Amino acid sequence: MSLPFDLRTLRVFVTVAERGGFSAAARALNVAQSAVSQTIATLEKRLELTLFHRHDRRIGLTPEGETLLGHARDLLERADATHLAMRELHGLVKGEVRIGIPSMLGSYYFPPLLMGFKARHSGIRLTVVEAGARRLQRLIAAGELDLGVVIDDDATRHLERRHLLREEMVVCVPRDHAFAERPAVSAADVFAEPLVLFQDGYFHREFVDTLARRSGATAHIAFESNLIPLTKAIVRQGFGITTFLRRVVDEPELTAVSLDPPAWLNLSLAWQPGAYLSHAERAFVAFVTDPRHAL
Repeated sequence: MSLPFDLRTLRVFVTVAERGGFSAAARALNVAQSAVSQTIATLEKRLELTLFHRHDRRIGLTPEGETLLGHARDLLERADATHLAMRELHGLVKGEVRIGIPSMLGSYYFPPLLMGFKARHSGIRLTVVEAGARRLQRLIAAGELDLGVVIDDDATRHLERRHLLREEMVVCVPRDHAFAERPAVSAADVFAEPLVLFQDGYFHREFVDTLARRSGATAHIAFESNLIPLTKAIVRQGFGITTFLRRVVDEPELTAVSLDPPAWLNLSLAWQPGAYLSHAERAFVAFVTDPRHAL
C-alpha cells in the first residue's frame, strides 16, 4: 500500500503551516505559489481530510492539520538525520584529519589550504601536528600519523606520496649585509658566516648539513632555534644568517639571495603504502593536491 504523501509534500505542508500562508511558503521554498497550492490540495484529496481553514487571505490549521504537523515534523527530522548520517559515511560532514606539517610550511604555505578545505568541509576537524620533516616521516612509518609532509627523496621512496611543492632554498641576510647586493652566493661564502639554524630533524637543518658535507665546509652555528620569528629577529640584528624557503623571506629588513648553483627542495604529502585513509583524509589529499590549489 503506497503512502498518500512523500517527503517533499510533507516539507511543503510544514512550510505552509509555519509560514502561515501559501505565498510566504512559496517564497521560502523558491517555487510558484500555484505549485504550493496544488501540492496541498492534492495532499488533502489523498488523505480525504481538510488540513487548513481558509479565511480570505488567512489560513489556519484544522485539528487534523495539527495532528499531521507533529508527525510531519518528526518524519522530516528523521529524514534529515538519515541524510546527514549517509553524508558522514563519505567524510563530507564529519571526521578528522591529522596532518603533520613542518613549521615553515605550516606558517607560510599551508594556512590558505587548511582554511580552504575547512570552508568546503566545515564539519571535519583538522589537527595539525608540528614536527620536522624527518620526524614526520618516522611517525608515518610507525603508524602514529596518517598523513604528513616529507622531503621527496630516496629516504621516502617507500611511502605513498603526492607532490606538493618545489621551492627554492635561499640564503636570508639583513638588507645591509654584503650578500644582499649579490645575485647569488656560494656555499663557501655561506659557511664563512655565523649561522642561525633549526635543530636536527627539520628539512631546513638537513639542507644546510648536506650542503656543508658536499662542499667540505664546517658550519659555524651561532644560534639554534625552531622558532621562525626568533630566527628572523636574530638575522635582522646581524648576529647570523640563515636559509629559508624563498617565500618565507617576506620582510623589507631581510633579503633573499640565491645559492650558486641554485638549490631546490621538493616536498610531498605522504602516507603508508596500502594504509587505509578515511573518507575525510582522502578528501583532504584530493583538495591539497588539486592543481587549482597549488602551493
